[in-house]
Amino acid sequence: MKVCGVEIKGDDAVICVMSFENQLFDLPHVRVPKVSLDRGTDTENIRKFQFTFAKLMADYGVETVVIKERMTKGKFAGGSQGFKIEAAIQLIEALTVELVRPADIKEKLKKSQVEIDFRDTGLKQFQQGAFETVFTYFNP
Repeated sequence: MKVCGVEIKGDDAVICVMSFENQLFDLPHVRVPKVSLDRGTDTENIRKFQFTFAKLMADYGVETVVIKERMTKGKFAGGSQGFKIEAAIQLIEALTVELVRPADIKEKLKKSQVEIDFRDTGLKQFQQGAFETVFTYFNP
């Protein structure tokens, strides 16, 4: 089963696709590390983002998306553009979408029996949040 971890940063949905089969983690190469939403005030741009994201997930056989939840209030609150990205992903009918709190991710990483050095994954540094999100999905 392939799962996509998503961390929303500004206008981008940073992604990391991972599968876990036969006790092995696999990080397939994905053609783009992030999908961007330009001018989220325009309905057509939101539809284009949603179509692009859905097509990317379909191309890689992803059925489940795990999104790192963002704060709604306070100093670290997410922006409106990010919430539009989140909603657009949640409304894709072909996907099962789950939200995971950052505190839960941090706790699961501490308790994990498997240690993976992020530098050995071959991913870009800005994908670390998405990687950790999907990694903790497979480590309950």
